[in-house]
Amino acid sequence: MKVILVDDEPTMHLILSKMLNKLPEVQVAGAFTDTKSAADFLEEHTDIGLAFVDIAMKGENGMAIAAKLEAAGSAIQVVFVTSHKDFALEAYELSVVDYLIKPVSQERLQRTVQRALMNWRAFHHAASLQGTAASQNIQRYIITALGDVVVSNDTGRRVKWISRKCTELFAYLLLYRGRRIPRSKLVADIFGGMEQAGAESYLNTTVYQLRKSLEPLGMREVVRSENDGYALELNDCVLDYVAFAEQVEELSSFDVENMERALQIERLYTGDLFGDKAYVWAIHETERYGQVYNAFVKRLAASLIQLGDTSAASKLLLKLNERNPLDESVIRQLMTIRELTGDKKGLTALYTDYVRLLSQELGIRPSEELNQLYDTMLRGITDKK
Repeated sequence: MKVILVDDEPTMHLILSKMLNKLPEVQVAGAFTDTKSAADFLEEHTDIGLAFVDIAMKGENGMAIAAKLEAAGSAIQVVFVTSHKDFALEAYELSVVDYLIKPVSQERLQRTVQRALMNWRAFHHAASLQGTAASQNIQRYIITALGDVVVSNDTGRRVKWISRKCTELFAYLLLYRGRRIPRSKLVADIFGGMEQAGAESYLNTTVYQLRKSLEPLGMREVVRSENDGYALELNDCVLDYVAFAEQVEELSSFDVENMERALQIERLYTGDLFGDKAYVWAIHETERYGQVYNAFVKRLAASLIQLGDTSAASKLLLKLNERNPLDESVIRQLMTIRELTGDKKGLTALYTDYVRLLSQELGIRPSEELNQLYDTMLRGITDKK
């Protein structure tokens, strides 16, 4: 996927280009210090899939060009990259993929790009089937639930949620899509703690807001009223968390031939289910998909270690360690890499940091098995030297 950069600071061009060049599926096709130059370039180059746009620039600001692209029905996705958090609310009135605050970390940028890539692939897949879809009056939708709750169509247009509760109601119905959910259950799970009459009234308002949010994309009717309940009926949708789980299940083992595909699957997991919204009713499913991801990455890292690619394995394991620093099995794999690379100092630092963390957070010591493993590895590195 080709991307462009629009920022009046040339230094940001260098920084973002360097970070994006580390991602194998994107190519920086141009960098511009003003929106007019960027717009002229986009008129001549219709193959651009993503634009990273600064908001606060001299002359026309970044939101103006994003608004023009949206009004023109452009399939180009926009990510705002800015130092100004105050613009976030206004920016999200536009159908942007993400909103990044400078300085941007490599991990955060990668999650954003993976989300855009999924939308881009779905759009081009839909375009390849345009004749069939047009004859059947079918429109495809892309639903991102890993790391966020985003709904867009095959032209890149995005749902603008009217309220937080209508976003939550959509997420709830999405998790149980195709099934009728009684109003009483929705009231208890989403509006629990409120007085009954008030909660029921709030549910009515939220259902209305949800349908109004979905209406511009022609999705109003996907929220169906059935026997004192509601159901979400979705056809021709790409669900990111479902696609991730299905591809994990399909790839039961790893080898040199499918390793690149395995790494692409790992990148599909752009965050936990529904992101940082932390819906209480979604805890079990959030944990389940998180466990699927963790198990997949551990198997993938073990295969990379066997193939001798300890660098790639270490990057994956450090991501898991950031998610859960207390996971001893991840520490074991990282220790194995330190041993294989003869990194005695790194092995000791990893082990002692873990011991300190367990003591500070839980008041316990690591398992005897881990202590013995550390001693064995330490001796092995020393003997080799």
